[in-house]
Amino acid sequence: MAQKSTIYKVELSVADMDRHYYETHNLTVAKHPSETDERLMLRLLAFALNAHEQLEMTKGISTDDEPDIWQKSLSGELDLWIALGLPSEKIIRQSCGKAKDVVIYCYGGRTAPGWWEKIQNKTTRFDNLRVVNILDRDLSALGSLANRSMKMQVNIQDGDVMVSINDNIIYVTPEEWKSAG
Repeated sequence: MAQKSTIYKVELSVADMDRHYYETHNLTVAKHPSETDERLMLRLLAFALNAHEQLEMTKGISTDDEPDIWQKSLSGELDLWIALGLPSEKIIRQSCGKAKDVVIYCYGGRTAPGWWEKIQNKTTRFDNLRVVNILDRDLSALGSLANRSMKMQVNIQDGDVMVSINDNIIYVTPEEWKSAG
């Protein structure tokens, strides 16, 4: 018998001083049975780091032709494609062809730098691609706070990220491996 997704209700408040974006998003997020708490929290963090009124969670892990998060323009074009993990060069190429901007949040401890070393030279032609690494210790700390009903506050200033869930505060240091443009 197939397992069903677990539903998480998240009140996500974002204060992004770098982009002057201040908003609260009430999200209902389905956690796929094969998804870890760390990956779920990375999806929420990626949402916060790119928060916009038209940003949406997608089917993500359960489909190959959609990113984890996307933002579409009012006319239906893909403005932003956000993927998590260590995608192949083919998937990166396809994503960069479909969307105006693509951000990959990679994770995986020691595997991520090896993946990036192997794929880095193949991504130089994509001016619309950003690659950001999230350290294992940060992701592990976030994963330990996953809760089916969360009030999550994310403050961003000068690239530094502070995540507060209940009375717990975690500082996340995203490493930008490739910037767009």
